Amino acid sequence: MTLLKLILKWFAIFSLITFITITTGAYIFYQKLLNDLPDVAELQNISYQTPFRVYSKDNKLIAQFGEKRRKPIAINKIPTQLIQAFLAAEDDRYYDHPGVDYKSLMRASFQLLLTGKKKQGGSTITMQVIRNFLLTPEKTYTRKIKEIILSLQIEKTYSKDEILEFYLNKIYLGHRSYGIVAAAETYYGKSLEQLTLAEQAMIAGLPKAPSTFNPISNPERSKIRRDYILRRMQLLAYSPEEKVTNALKQPITAKRHHPIIELSAPYVAEMVRQEMVKRYNNPYVNGMKVYTTLGSELQTTAIKALRYALHKYDKRHGYRALPHETFTTEEQFKNVKVIGDTYPAQILSIENKIVSVRMQNDITIEIPWKKFLWARYFKTNNYPKGVKRPRSLKAAIKVNDIIRIRKLATEGWELTQVPKVQGGFASLNPMNGAIQAIVGGFDFYQSEYNRATQAKRQPGSGFKPVIYATALKEGFTLASVINDSPIIITKGTRKDRAWRPQNYSHRYYGPTRIRAALYKSRNIISIRLTQMMGVDKVIETAKDFGFTDEQLPHGLSLALGSGSASPLRMANFYAIFANGGFLVKPHFIERIEDYNGKIIFQAKPKTACPLCNQITNNEVLSSTQILSTRAPRVLSPEITFLISSVLRDVVIRGTATRAKALGRHDLAGKTGTTNGQRDAWFNGFHPSIVASAWVGLDSYKTLGYKETGGKTALPMWMEFMKTALKDVPEAPLIPPVGIVTKNISNLNDVINIKGRPGGAWEYFQEGVYPKRSTSIAKPSTNKSSTYKPSTNTRLIRKTIENLF
Repeated sequence: MTLLKLILKWFAIFSLITFITITTGAYIFYQKLLNDLPDVAELQNISYQTPFRVYSKDNKLIAQFGEKRRKPIAINKIPTQLIQAFLAAEDDRYYDHPGVDYKSLMRASFQLLLTGKKKQGGSTITMQVIRNFLLTPEKTYTRKIKEIILSLQIEKTYSKDEILEFYLNKIYLGHRSYGIVAAAETYYGKSLEQLTLAEQAMIAGLPKAPSTFNPISNPERSKIRRDYILRRMQLLAYSPEEKVTNALKQPITAKRHHPIIELSAPYVAEMVRQEMVKRYNNPYVNGMKVYTTLGSELQTTAIKALRYALHKYDKRHGYRALPHETFTTEEQFKNVKVIGDTYPAQILSIENKIVSVRMQNDITIEIPWKKFLWARYFKTNNYPKGVKRPRSLKAAIKVNDIIRIRKLATEGWELTQVPKVQGGFASLNPMNGAIQAIVGGFDFYQSEYNRATQAKRQPGSGFKPVIYATALKEGFTLASVINDSPIIITKGTRKDRAWRPQNYSHRYYGPTRIRAALYKSRNIISIRLTQMMGVDKVIETAKDFGFTDEQLPHGLSLALGSGSASPLRMANFYAIFANGGFLVKPHFIERIEDYNGKIIFQAKPKTACPLCNQITNNEVLSSTQILSTRAPRVLSPEITFLISSVLRDVVIRGTATRAKALGRHDLAGKTGTTNGQRDAWFNGFHPSIVASAWVGLDSYKTLGYKETGGKTALPMWMEFMKTALKDVPEAPLIPPVGIVTKNISNLNDVINIKGRPGGAWEYFQEGVYPKRSTSIAKPSTNKSSTYKPSTNTRLIRKTIENLF
């Protein structure tokens, strides 16, 4: 008995020591866990990793950037039935337990003891929130204990609805989709309200295993999971039997949906992406919204205009016959890429002057034979060597061939091809530099190189307004006469290295007024003027206009535009003449908003205001909302007007008379064609909009005989302006104060004081007139006159309202 008591005594002591040791150890372990646990209050500052989106100024989605697709949503905007589907799938006692479902936890623990393996189960929605937001993804017993402790804490800090909102916005649901809104868009292309019961159950089944139960990659397994959830919803009385039965019959309809791009502007989207990286380093996770200066109508028009011009050029140079290749499998045909506006199609039959073709979506189209006839012709030899050209249409196409077709605006479909030639287009608001449309090539996904902003091409005669603006600053007038005659420019004594520039026509026209020299684009006169004034003075003016040293060669070839520029640079340059003499800065971001809609950046561009100095009436200022920030004036109002008047002559009687087809009298601009027809330009403007169009080959090869700016690039500009100036009233050319008109003789370039018959009228800066005694005028000693304000407030108000 004594021995038994002794054993019991020591057993009690051992048990007590063991209990104290375990309790102390557990307490120390618990305290250590508490010290390691994150603060659940951090959830108040939760920031969902959300991609940033790019929009047009009229709120059309252009692009979305970011690895994770997510659109957070408030719990009160989520359909009740969708919430019930998740509860049925993940945690049907969610609103009853304190964050830990002890029944499920005990069941999972019992399974662990029986099998020795950890299995899924026991995790509540609250615990999943803890796992996703506050803990690392490792699977250990310690982390499970942390989950339990934090779940109990979080339930005391947040409401059930708040925790559920965290969960439904955070959970990964496959295919880079995080949260239920992104999943609905990814799998069904729908909003939450549009989902059917079957679709809701499908999405609710994804958290358990987004890959295993994915309806796209594993439709059979996903259907089993979906049907299980639907039956659970019926069992829990979340949905009536009739609805569930109908949902169980629905097939798997999920497929990959990309964000719905409402406006195609991939070149601008990439410009925005690069700018956002510069500003914010990693902008892909903060859910910012970037609103650009682009208008959707003008941007769409610019894309169509560029493709129209490139196709027009390409058809002139003949059909590049493809090998008579038939695709052995349907998959091969389906994998042929759509490039730009050209769609792959297979010829089914050619009979009765109708060509029947099948597109990749299996739609059959009948195209009249006449829409293929252009493929017979080949008009020039200036095309890349090694291209096989068909001798006849029958040699070009036959049944089962894969061809390309494109949809015309009003005449159905026609045979086409992907142009080898490329183009660039940029349009600005000349008053503030806001980019209104920009296209960097035929197809961004064929070539990401942005020719509208990155190209370094010779501007050719498009640069000549710099020469003539400099001349007017130096005392020449539009009536000054320069001799258009052969000129030889040598360096040193070696005549074999002499430069013998010519006009495009290879002819010389003798004494020519400066006005005619500019609108007829006479090369010799540009060179002679530059020679008279000095290259340095021309470069100084060019720099004032925004050109940089690297764009300006220091030689007489500068007179012919031998420097470099992009369409955006040229549009920025011509904006000076459109806005009255101010250098505005191009910009494409109007504002940036954070995830909550707070504006974190607002563009405040310096603005041209050609009439601000003439206004003394505060009411006029406030009614037109003129900004206080002014762009720098780089050209006087008088010279700006004089050059603009000549640039209007380019359209009326010069190298861009095709533009008269637009039926307007307020268009101005300048063609540009470089040596060997390697570049074709048209830079033009209306007081409300300026645009530059360029066409050329990336290889710098020739475009071909007579492929000039007026023939090749002007059609692009015209197609754009048809829409841009729709319903825009005519803008008269109003001379500023300091401009006078004088009658001049057609014979010898002197002021026709006596009004001799046959004279012509010309604009002059007041007090700056050509010399009477010479037929080859020298600059007047009177330089640009002083700018004087006008008092005609009514005219000023009307003009400003039109400009803004």
